[in-house]
Amino acid sequence: QVQLVESGGGLVQAGGSLRLSCVASGRTFSTMAMGWFRQAPGKEREFVAAISRWTGASTTYADSVKGRFTISRDNAKNTVYLQMNSLKTEDTAVYYCVGATSWALPTTPIQYNYWGQGTQVTVSS
Repeated sequence: QVQLVESGGGLVQAGGSLRLSCVASGRTFSTMAMGWFRQAPGKEREFVAAISRWTGASTTYADSVKGRFTISRDNAKNTVYLQMNSLKTEDTAVYYCVGATSWALPTTPIQYNYWGQGTQVTVSS
């Protein structure tokens, strides 16, 4: 069983930055592709970003965050990060860290085996 614990959420003004962290335990972290999803009130959960297993050489992003968000991983710390810059009010959501064991660079919820509890990000105008 894998446990994912997110941190780093909070309240920030539009145009500001936040860095989310997610620590994994229970499985060799480097063997999992990792990602982030988000869900705003009244909306469906949506893909944000993903990073490939091992070295994290490949990444992919939702169009809505491309150029503003950066996903990275540190296998020595069993941690994946989401650096969020130029935040907009529409980025307000609960952000979930996810891990996948069978896909190289997954972008849909069903491809992920493990989910964290989520961390709230609120961007004020």
